Amino acid sequence: MYLLAFVTMIVLACQMGSRVLATLLALDLNTSKWTIGLLIATYSVMPLLLAVYAGRVADRFGTRRPMVWGCVAIALGLAIPFVFPAVPALFVSATLIGFGFVFYNVPTQSLAGQYGPKAERTRNFATLSLGYSAANLVGPVSTGYLIEWFDHGIASGVLSVAMLIAVAVLAFSRSLAAPGVSSGAAKPGSSFELLANPELRKIIIASAFIVTGWDLFTFYVPIYGYNIHLSPAQIGQILGAFAIGGFVMRLGLGPLTARFRIRPVLLASMVFGATLYVVFPFIENYLQLLAVAFLVGGALGVGQPLTLTMAFNRSPEGRGGEVTGMRLAINNIAHVTVPVTAGALGSVLGVAPVFALAAGFLLIGGWMSRKA
Repeated sequence: MYLLAFVTMIVLACQMGSRVLATLLALDLNTSKWTIGLLIATYSVMPLLLAVYAGRVADRFGTRRPMVWGCVAIALGLAIPFVFPAVPALFVSATLIGFGFVFYNVPTQSLAGQYGPKAERTRNFATLSLGYSAANLVGPVSTGYLIEWFDHGIASGVLSVAMLIAVAVLAFSRSLAAPGVSSGAAKPGSSFELLANPELRKIIIASAFIVTGWDLFTFYVPIYGYNIHLSPAQIGQILGAFAIGGFVMRLGLGPLTARFRIRPVLLASMVFGATLYVVFPFIENYLQLLAVAFLVGGALGVGQPLTLTMAFNRSPEGRGGEVTGMRLAINNIAHVTVPVTAGALGSVLGVAPVFALAAGFLLIGGWMSRKA
């Protein structure tokens, strides 16, 4: 699991770095906030359309092959701004990165759910989430420094080369694979039949709200930092503090949920995170922003591993990857719509309503998970 978390850290760090790079490059090219929102939403179009299919591929053929080809696609997408540093090229890059990421991420989460006995599933997802948290630190911080020391094109090229490490590890490590099932063992039925399970449906929808709150932070902090004249490195450090908070919280997630149970921990974290979101847009001091970002990251860091565990525990036999894909597809409805909406809202009303909207999403997600 730790090797899987390491590879995931590389992949997600490059993907997160690409989002920061795309936002800052677009701002330097005098692009409107609405267009930037549309650009960030483009990262989620392919995951929205293909997540369920990626889950079925993982269930049918195993996890390693789609993970390898997904990494190759991400590497190619990251190379595009290095060659063509223009807004249309950023849209092509975002589409290709989104395509590759869905074929890496869905099989990865499916593999974590199948690794070892069911009793260790929460720990597996918490371990995998450490890779996500580390990536949220490494990706934005390193990208911010690369842009500041060199330029956007060099930063994009370095991220593309870094993806080759992930490709090499996946290609030569037999342990990072779960076998597929034979066609006779596959479970028939439409993916939408999975949503007929009321418990699974509530968890998937709650997950979408929680992920939306997370996305609004990572999307709007670069814009907010740019508006208050922070440097690219400082913006990356604020996003890094957010990631460190999530990493620290996930280290103690197993004992915490063993003592207080999953749902109360999830609800309390979302309420705390929503409170911090209301405060965040009224702070302009760099050190204070670092501190609040760390606390927000800690609060939101529990969302992904806990909702993943709850969803996977309710998956029909042989359809764990498909359930993971369904969850990701619904999450990406939010990924597509929220940046565009937030960009338009921020252009008209300013920053505070965007963070208030994020706070509302966290509260709804926490409440729905508590009812499940």
